[in-house]
Amino acid sequence: VQLQASGGGLVQPGGSLRLSCEASEVTLNYYAIGWFRQAPGKEREGVSCISSSDDFTYYADSVKGRFTISRDKASNTLYLQMNSLKPEDTAVYYCKAGTTIWAQGTQVTVSS
Repeated sequence: VQLQASGGGLVQPGGSLRLSCEASEVTLNYYAIGWFRQAPGKEREGVSCISSSDDFTYYADSVKGRFTISRDKASNTLYLQMNSLKPEDTAVYYCKAGTTIWAQGTQVTVSS
């Protein structure tokens, strides 16, 4: 089982990025899936998640109104659209399926 996260990069404050998390050997449709992030010197925190039936989404207070989680069942891919990015969003972002399936991280840096 593999998850591949991508889409990170360097962006100026106020900019946007879209992260992707592609799965192989597992069908994401069966899992609650989500995004986490870890900034230097800080603990990993939950950013957003979506239920297996797509009828429930969660967003951390710090990203509400700016980030949108979605999944494309046809391509077995999870997305995180990040708008109005702030320097405090700088972190390594990870996707996770279920309780134990993690992807490697993708670096997001928000800086002018």
